[in-house]
Amino acid sequence: MEPTNNTRQLRLPADVLAILRCPRCGRNLSGHGDGLVCAACAASYPLVNGVVRFAGSEDYAGSFGFQWAAHARTQLDDEENHESEMAFRSRTGLVPDDLKGKLVLDVGCGIGRFAEVASRWGAQVVGVDLSTAAEVAAQNLADRANVTIFQADVFSLPFAPASFDYIYSIGVLHHTPNCELAFKALPRLLKPGGTIVVWLYSGYNRWYRFSDVYRRLTCRMPQRWLHALCRVAVPLYYVHKGLRRVPVIGRVCSGGLYQLLPISLHPKADARVLDTFDWYSPKYQSKHTYEEVFRWFEDCGLGTLQVLHEPISVRGCKPVAGDGTSPADEKCVESRAL
Repeated sequence: MEPTNNTRQLRLPADVLAILRCPRCGRNLSGHGDGLVCAACAASYPLVNGVVRFAGSEDYAGSFGFQWAAHARTQLDDEENHESEMAFRSRTGLVPDDLKGKLVLDVGCGIGRFAEVASRWGAQVVGVDLSTAAEVAAQNLADRANVTIFQADVFSLPFAPASFDYIYSIGVLHHTPNCELAFKALPRLLKPGGTIVVWLYSGYNRWYRFSDVYRRLTCRMPQRWLHALCRVAVPLYYVHKGLRRVPVIGRVCSGGLYQLLPISLHPKADARVLDTFDWYSPKYQSKHTYEEVFRWFEDCGLGTLQVLHEPISVRGCKPVAGDGTSPADEKCVESRAL
């Protein structure tokens, strides 16, 4: 999706504009109709296709811009399908009463799949994505006055410290060059007493060992070619279903085929293609254990850590200090500097 300038005027909720800061110098930003400017360092951030751009390039996230343009509404809930809401509940442990009236940051919002859920629950949601999926999210949620989308890099987010009540990142940070440092960029943005939750790929199983070999090639393929190749997941789903009906050896054969060629087995064909492409296309894809993720949380001074239903999901809270600040910020900055 090629960005082009437009004539739409910038409109931001007052509480969102109040927390925006220049990624270059950390000073306040102001709107000027077609974007944001920093009076301190003269940096400007244009409004392009309805999204303010704090990142000038998709960098390593280009495959996500492609996939979400091709599957702009595949994962959005509707009146008959609540799959995203169920995934959001299981991976965050959050419920509507947690988010109602809260300022929430969605890190790696994609097409707005989970931002749609959080905003429907009554949160004021700020979504960021490095890829041009931010445009798709802005279009999908254009009717939500409580959603604001930016194109921004997790390593250089344009927000003041202690801005958000909740931060979540679901299936995103493991696609950055350094998942640990990406996570550690976030706790400083939490208000004291705020909650952060992440869901990452699990490092405990080895079903993906063949796909790791294939990924040496697939993440370098032209995206359109790989997307076409991922359509093999559509008929293979029925092969698996057929094998599993065979007595005694059927499930073993299906499991062996899956180990040899891991694909999505989602019951919807379009979702199978999307999920398979999402697995094989990203440049970066790391896997993690609870032990290391707990260490990241502890390095940042976060407490009340919880293991959630779906691995690897971890939730923690930023302690409240007597003077309205938290030791979590200093600990996390020191950890990132090591």
